[in-house]
Amino acid sequence: MFTADFRSTTQWVAGRSWAYPNGGPINPGDNKLDYLTPDPAYSRSGTFRATRRPDGKWDAGLLTTEGSKEGFLLRAEDVLEARVRLPEEIGAWPAIWTWRDGGQEVDVFEYHPDNPDLLELSNHVLRGGSYYYRNPAVEPGGWVDLKVRFGARSVVWWVNGTRVYADRSGVGRRWRAYIIVNLSVCAGRYHPAPERGVTEMSYQVSDLRVYRS
Repeated sequence: MFTADFRSTTQWVAGRSWAYPNGGPINPGDNKLDYLTPDPAYSRSGTFRATRRPDGKWDAGLLTTEGSKEGFLLRAEDVLEARVRLPEEIGAWPAIWTWRDGGQEVDVFEYHPDNPDLLELSNHVLRGGSYYYRNPAVEPGGWVDLKVRFGARSVVWWVNGTRVYADRSGVGRRWRAYIIVNLSVCAGRYHPAPERGVTEMSYQVSDLRVYRS
């Protein structure tokens, strides 16, 4: 149904998302140092980058299907698969997630290298549900295969081919949402901010596909 081509300007909008106040470029209320940039060097290769700015914020890469010419929307029962290489730098906050009209958020994954073996898997729709998945195969710089079924009655996650969590809540039959892929930078409230000498960080998404039965 959908194969991500991050270079495509018809599939993806860069450096802007209504998941951020006023569409961006900053979101300090969510404890982020991000300053979203449309610069293709920060996202269009599939390597999502962040670099330190003189003002203390970080230019950061984000792509979303929201507002794009194709405007691709996930639907209930769709399956999303992605292969990612996790970042190594403390303060990095990579994620693949969904958003529409102020909500509809499901986090395919979030990661923080200060918890090196842990992936955060969350559904913020309806009653929702969340799970901290720990495994030695999850590590800074490591590759991880992710799969999520956005079930109407249960959202189900697989990591490296193993089913790890079903929330038994789901998203409801009428759920629709856009895809967001980005690298945020932590401001220090919940996870450590980047160390002073760190000026750049990145993570990679080598493949992202959506299947619809």
